[in-house]
Amino acid sequence: MGIFQIIKEDLSQPKVQDPAYRSCIDLIFNYPGVWAVANHRIIHILWNKKWHKLARMLAGISNFLTRVDLHPAAAIGRRVFIDHATGIVIGETTIVGDDCLIYQGVTLGGVSLDKGKRHPTLENGVVVGAGAKILGNITIGTGSKIGANSVVVKDVPPHSTAVGIPAKCISSDNRPFEHNKLPDITKELLIYLIDRIENLGCQGSDKIVLDKKYQEYIKSIKE
Repeated sequence: MGIFQIIKEDLSQPKVQDPAYRSCIDLIFNYPGVWAVANHRIIHILWNKKWHKLARMLAGISNFLTRVDLHPAAAIGRRVFIDHATGIVIGETTIVGDDCLIYQGVTLGGVSLDKGKRHPTLENGVVVGAGAKILGNITIGTGSKIGANSVVVKDVPPHSTAVGIPAKCISSDNRPFEHNKLPDITKELLIYLIDRIENLGCQGSDKIVLDKKYQEYIKSIKE
């Protein structure tokens, strides 16, 4: 497929993936992530032809206009949709597969000073929630979802959902990704510890008594 056909696919993604899309006017003025990817198609070709300085200059201009810091060497697949786009960073050796969806504030970054592969690989169909950080030479498997504000430092198996800091896999399925239904791991751990303390207090000779302030706090956590 030619480069302009691929760019045409990029420009069609808002209509396909965003219910807020209304018209071509929206596409021109309100989808900087789409333009960042379209610009990158040309810039990446220049980079591969060893025109590194020109590619870096154009990437800087694109970054200024779209607020997406996308390195010219990064490999971006087809039909990748960057929604809202503000604050996204995609490093030099990143590989993003086809049909991925990336929300605002995402970092696909490195943790090594080595010259080799040091950024993540996103396989096809990955969804990365707002503010998530995926760091290092790791692989996010096909169809996986990363919860908002998660920090991923290890591989994620295909068709999994990972959340938390550091991120843990909480499920392996193909259900739609719904941010409002992601579990609160910290809350669940606190509830478990509180229940354990209460059970230990009931079993001992001296019952644990908490003052009213902490009783109200524990009640609010469990609700």
